[in-house]
Amino acid sequence: MAEFTCRLGMPTGEVVTRTIEANEERELRAKLERDGFRIFSVSSASGKSIGRLFGTEVRSSKIKTEDFLLFNQQLSALLRAGLPILQAILILRKRVANERLRILLEDVEDKVRAGHALSEAFAAQGDAFPRIYIASILAGERSGSLDEVLLRYVSYQKTITEARRKIKKALAYPAVLICASLILVAVLSTFVIPKFMQIYGSVGAQELPTITLVVVGISSFISSNLTWMIPTIAALTIFILYWRKTPKGRLVIDNWILKAPIAGETVRQITIAQLTRSLATLLAGGITLPESVEIASESITNRGLRHASAGVLTGIREGRSFTESLEKSGWISELAIDMIGVGERSGALREMLDEVANFYDSEIDVRLTQITTFIEPVILIFMGGLVMTILLAMYLPLFYMIGNMGQSTAH
Repeated sequence: MAEFTCRLGMPTGEVVTRTIEANEERELRAKLERDGFRIFSVSSASGKSIGRLFGTEVRSSKIKTEDFLLFNQQLSALLRAGLPILQAILILRKRVANERLRILLEDVEDKVRAGHALSEAFAAQGDAFPRIYIASILAGERSGSLDEVLLRYVSYQKTITEARRKIKKALAYPAVLICASLILVAVLSTFVIPKFMQIYGSVGAQELPTITLVVVGISSFISSNLTWMIPTIAALTIFILYWRKTPKGRLVIDNWILKAPIAGETVRQITIAQLTRSLATLLAGGITLPESVEIASESITNRGLRHASAGVLTGIREGRSFTESLEKSGWISELAIDMIGVGERSGALREMLDEVANFYDSEIDVRLTQITTFIEPVILIFMGGLVMTILLAMYLPLFYMIGNMGQSTAH
């Protein structure tokens, strides 16, 4: 029997995710319908829709963010203008430039025409659309304000995208400097230093300075072992990249990142901002707190923090307060806990979650600026020291030879 991950609507209105064993998808769907469940999606344990795995095409779960945001802005505008959902989807599907999104929207349109709800039609696409997006559409359908919910989701996604853009921008220049340093060292060690040594050998230079011997030794080791070093480094890099995609490898690497002095705290702040913003968006759409916590937890990209947060939902369902459950996770800052606690006690949890997200977004901007300001001069000093060391190692023997020639002439 195979395992299927099912996204189901309970008779009480609650939406749950369950893993169920069955021989085939059709049999499982029939059983769930008989039991009174509303089926949003049925997918294999690997996360790909079973119906598409045996079809003519396996669809990618990646959609360009800009195209997706534009689609939702236009969909919200058409719904606000009074167009029916099916007609709005039809109009936008023909205008979408992204081929992958257009193919997915064709299937969504077919399901809506067949009588499925819009949230169910999007959920049937497997992992192609974010779960928080599907939950937002479901909330809009329940409240009758789908256009407003879509705009709120667009605003949320723009904020998250802008935060990621700032992080990439802050890390881009240091990464370029590090790559330039590595290339410089490789060129000097492979081509420049051996040429100097040929010159010194041809003129019979004796007793080279210690710094020259060290640099030449390192250069000789690199030059003579390139044939196995490059394949080894390439194989090791491929192995690490592949290992990182496995659950165990991702968890180990993410835990290493959390233990890093500067990176660990930065990752925690980024995660707090994204988690609280996701929760605020879901709660604003009318999703219950337990369901919001379950969905928003998927926005935690660090596996170590996600694992630590697994007990939050359990705590809420056991009757503990949201603040207490968060505190027991052990990784959220005391300031965030205090602010969320105030919001929960005053009945303004959603508004306070937004405040927490905005506060940590500002903190992240400051921290990234500090990190960049610190790293850039360190890398530049390191590069300058490296180049100076190599230059001294290469030219000191020449200075010694000139000095000895001067002494010989004087005698």
